[in-house]
Amino acid sequence: MNRLTTLAGAVALATLTTLATAADPIKIGVAGPFTGGSSSMGVSMRDGVRLAIEEINKSGGVLGRQLVAVERDDEAKNERGVQIAQELINKEKVTATVGYINTGVALASQRFFQEAKIPVMNNVATGSVITKQFDKDPDNYIFRNAAHDSIQAPMIVEEAITRRGYKKVAILADSTNYGQLGRSDLEAALKLKNVTPVAVEKFNIKDVDMTAQLLKAKEAGAEAVLTYGIGPELAQIANGMTKLGWKVPLIGSWTLSMANYIDNAGPGGEGARMPQTFIQEPTTPKRQSFIISYLKTFNPKNARMDSPVSAAQGYDSVYLLAAAIKQAKSTDGPAIKAALEDLKTPVEGVVTTYNKPFSKTDHEAITANIPVFGEVKGQRVVYAYPDDQKKASEVRVKDANAKGALSQKK
Repeated sequence: MNRLTTLAGAVALATLTTLATAADPIKIGVAGPFTGGSSSMGVSMRDGVRLAIEEINKSGGVLGRQLVAVERDDEAKNERGVQIAQELINKEKVTATVGYINTGVALASQRFFQEAKIPVMNNVATGSVITKQFDKDPDNYIFRNAAHDSIQAPMIVEEAITRRGYKKVAILADSTNYGQLGRSDLEAALKLKNVTPVAVEKFNIKDVDMTAQLLKAKEAGAEAVLTYGIGPELAQIANGMTKLGWKVPLIGSWTLSMANYIDNAGPGGEGARMPQTFIQEPTTPKRQSFIISYLKTFNPKNARMDSPVSAAQGYDSVYLLAAAIKQAKSTDGPAIKAALEDLKTPVEGVVTTYNKPFSKTDHEAITANIPVFGEVKGQRVVYAYPDDQKKASEVRVKDANAKGALSQKK
């Protein structure tokens, strides 16, 4: 009798343990710069993630469990990103991680998740090599839902050379991995147009005087300046051009939409153009709902998201992961990865409707048919072309044939 009682007690304890485990929250790591020059992107991404998690939890969570964000500020520093990755894996036991704003931080950090077989959803960093870092491994746990630079660079060149007819362009790129990989993509895209930049100049993070670089570009006869950098330094480029009395178009990567570019450049920043996966306009019911919820929840200054692209892509990244966990019926890393590579049900996002966005060999959710051109006008980003705004009102899905003009491999 005692043996039966003991056995019954053990079974009851095991059942309770299983139920407790089933009810435990699903931890999602959220890594990005929430302070410093990149924080405009990081905070917007984080807020988009928070909004998606709140919505999913209100609807019952995933697998009957609530999602919990484990947020960490990587300060846009590679070494800090590495520390955070190890903490999220070993201490927090996250199921997956979203984020990474800076290409260098992503490349330094995501190898730990790869080794641990934990999926990473890059939702802002755009360096073309990011999802190719572990191509030689049997399984790749690195995914992305941002427009990589092999999409953006050809768009920038097409805008400058073909659409607007400039023959002489200069490139100004920062000295980070992001800036220099982007510069390389720009040069490759220009080469396809048989164009050689008249000047290629580099600057550092926190530089406040771009006079030397701008004078070289001006003296070389540049008709437009193509940029790869982030908001604060891009603003210094615009301000430097104003001081020199040199007004030529700025056309660059998506980061020209950052609030700390727009606000710090002031009138001198008007007219800058950049590829965008999302512009803060209610062109679809889903976008309208997202914008209303975001503004109500976070109450940003001037009713303007600091980085709309980061917010939207952060939001969508959580829904993509939630769909994969639900399909896998598991929080096991390999099962989630397999589900992401073969999502059975379309995921309606803010950027687009994701219809089989990934495959075993393609971990990029965004293709060249999705981004449009934005323009800084009246201290916010608007659609540069009316046709793009009309296109944005339609449901756009990933086109498996719409790849960037450049190879993503470095």
